[in-house]
Amino acid sequence: MYDDTSDYAFVPSAYAQNEKPRAAKHTRKTFLLAQPSEGSKANGGLIGGPSAADSGHEEVKGPPKATLSRRAQSYSDFHYAVRAVLEPDGPTKGKNKKEAEGVKDDLGFSDWYEGLEEELLEASHSDYKAYQDQLEFSESYLGSLSTTTSATIDVLSSLSRSFRSVEAQTTAFQKQCQDLVAEQQRVTRLAEDIGENLQYYSYLEPVTRRLNAPGAGNFVRGKEFSDMLARLDECLDYMSAHMSQREAPTYNSRYRLLLTRGLTLIRVHFVGALREISQDVSRRIADKQLNETTMSALLYAKFRVGASELKEVAHEIRKRAVVPSDAEAGAETEYQSLMNELYTSYSATRGKLVIPLIRKKIAEIAMAPSSSKDLVVFARSSIGYTRGICSDEYGLWHDWFEGDDGLYDFLESVCEPLYDHLRPRIIHENQLLKLCELCTLLQTRYIRDQDEEVEMVDSYQLDFSSLIQSALEDAQTRLVFRTQAILRDEIENYKPNPADLDYPARNRNVSLSGTKTNGQVTSGRKGSITEMSTPLPRDPVIVDEGDSPRARFGFDTEAAFQGWYPTLRKAIWLLSRIYRLVNSTVFDDLAHQIVHQTTLSLHRASALISIRTTSMDGQLFLLKHLLILKQQIVAFDIEYVTPDVSLDFSGVTNTFYELRDRGGLFDPRNLWRFVGGGLLPRVVENMLDAKVELDGRLRTVINDFTTTSAQRMTHPIGEVARNKKSFEAVAGLQKTQQLTVQEVPLLRRKLDEYLDDMRTKETLVGAVQNQVVMNYENFYESFAAGKRAIGAKAGKRGKGREDDVWDADTFGDWADEVFGVRGVGLIQSGVGGSRSDSGSRGASRAVSRNGSV
Repeated sequence: MYDDTSDYAFVPSAYAQNEKPRAAKHTRKTFLLAQPSEGSKANGGLIGGPSAADSGHEEVKGPPKATLSRRAQSYSDFHYAVRAVLEPDGPTKGKNKKEAEGVKDDLGFSDWYEGLEEELLEASHSDYKAYQDQLEFSESYLGSLSTTTSATIDVLSSLSRSFRSVEAQTTAFQKQCQDLVAEQQRVTRLAEDIGENLQYYSYLEPVTRRLNAPGAGNFVRGKEFSDMLARLDECLDYMSAHMSQREAPTYNSRYRLLLTRGLTLIRVHFVGALREISQDVSRRIADKQLNETTMSALLYAKFRVGASELKEVAHEIRKRAVVPSDAEAGAETEYQSLMNELYTSYSATRGKLVIPLIRKKIAEIAMAPSSSKDLVVFARSSIGYTRGICSDEYGLWHDWFEGDDGLYDFLESVCEPLYDHLRPRIIHENQLLKLCELCTLLQTRYIRDQDEEVEMVDSYQLDFSSLIQSALEDAQTRLVFRTQAILRDEIENYKPNPADLDYPARNRNVSLSGTKTNGQVTSGRKGSITEMSTPLPRDPVIVDEGDSPRARFGFDTEAAFQGWYPTLRKAIWLLSRIYRLVNSTVFDDLAHQIVHQTTLSLHRASALISIRTTSMDGQLFLLKHLLILKQQIVAFDIEYVTPDVSLDFSGVTNTFYELRDRGGLFDPRNLWRFVGGGLLPRVVENMLDAKVELDGRLRTVINDFTTTSAQRMTHPIGEVARNKKSFEAVAGLQKTQQLTVQEVPLLRRKLDEYLDDMRTKETLVGAVQNQVVMNYENFYESFAAGKRAIGAKAGKRGKGREDDVWDADTFGDWADEVFGVRGVGLIQSGVGGSRSDSGSRGASRAVSRNGSV
């Protein structure tokens, strides 16, 4: 752009034109009077000598480099400058030397000196002129450089302004471009959105023509049909999500109709394919007799051909029949009815082929000699066969469908031939043992325990327990009915024969090896008590008529149960049979009824035995059997049942009819009676809890036994005897002592006849002793009160005279010796201390009253 050669066009004449310029730098000649440097002094040279001036000049490319020259010290150093000028000029030096040598006089020296001075002056002026030329050159160079710099600065300023203008224009242009790009993108997105939204509307016409075209059902199995249905789902989802668009509701309804049309084509194709397979199989079965292998191939292998394709087709309906998560309970989707039609069509088709064969096979099993009369054998064979068929149908179902919806409804229809034969036989079965065996078979082999966590190995596993549950319920219902019938006939309405009431002779006939102790009859003395040799079983006992003498319990069951009253034996037999075979709630209810009726039966038998023999025999009979019943029902885990509370309105109706018959229904005087007594119903509790009732009756019979036994010993000093005018206290005491000594051995003998457990017998003897002491305490308090009334004193504390009345403690010590009760069980705390301790006797009396044996 700019020509820079003009700045360097000037070349001074002092420099040789043919001399090669230096490349390093420009150096100016040194001033002649400059002080020599230390190095030049050492070499003996002068600064800026003539040799330096004549050594040649470099081409000037720029301003000379400034050098700092030292100031001359004094003019006396001039000869150094002279030497520096003269030394480089070798020929001149030699000439001057020769001329100096040729001076021989003063005139010659003066001439020589003037010539030399002129030469020195000229030499000095030439250097100054050269330096002046150099300075002038530098001045012109610097002026030219300053001018060039100013021009360059002006150009750069102009360029800077141009660049700023261009930058502003470029920024504005860039912003315009960005705005255009943004607008282009917006328009592009708008076009894409319009195209995307439009595609959901534009798909209506082609899919309508395709689904309504003749033969549209022929391409149901193709992938294009599934893609078309998926596309319809997308269109419906879009319309549902954009209902604010003007045409969205209309297109939504039209797409819904098209989807229904497509799924209906699937249903028609599925049913048609199923009908073709069924007709082919039915025709082959009807043509000739087939064996089981050929029949299985036709019924199952033929149906598995093409099942996978039809399963995928049916899945198109199933996945659109899923109930949404936010739907109400029990709601069905729009297309569930189509799926149910597929299930119904398949079930009907398979039922026509399979159910007649099942019915024929079960009829053959029912007519077999081994199962025609045995319910359990028939149930085992027929249920096993039906279970195999259900397993095969279960596998075939999953070849056609996904999931178990509708499966168990179909399998229940497959099990109908089994129920048609099994249910009537269950209803007509009267043997309780057969019903128990049937319930056990169903529960152990076919019913899955809900309490146990069974890890499912395969998610597709047949739950046969749900199919056979109805058969189990029928068997349990019949079992409960038969149990109630046996309870009514053989326990509640049992009529005992004389042999059943032959007590205590019935106890004496029992073998001593099984139920009695090996020792002699207990006398109550120390060292004579022996333990029971054969205890009663503490687990639930199943009592059958055919039990062997030595059963699996390790003791003689025949001997152990021989002394039991028949109703008690039947009750334990019923409880042991139905235990864990029926629902726990049902079992608890039955157990309460059985225990309640058995208790009433034992009370009736006790009353009859008391009439036939003695009241003690009746009480001990009842006590023994209630203890056995209490011991046995503990093993059955009978839970507490709330009493059945009802309202009895019989009083209301009786009062109403009574007033009506008398003609005083509208008499105001009868309203008080009607409102007060007859209007309110009575609250009736039909049955108490079995355990509570049994404990209460056991306490009652123990109290009756101890009271009666003690009354026989202390009736000479009882209240009736004391009210007589001829009563004498000393005679009554002596008679009481005599009766007590006579009755205690009889009491122990009776207890040995009925009871085996030593602790129970000793507890009862102790309870009788405590009652005797209590009766005597009442007598003594009455006697002492009479003495105090007449101012006399009663007998002293301690051992009294034979002809005097003893105090209560003295009589208690005497009773300890007579009864000889050892410290066994709960009465041990009342033995061994002084009889003056009323707390011990009170504790023993509490034991007898509570009935804790």
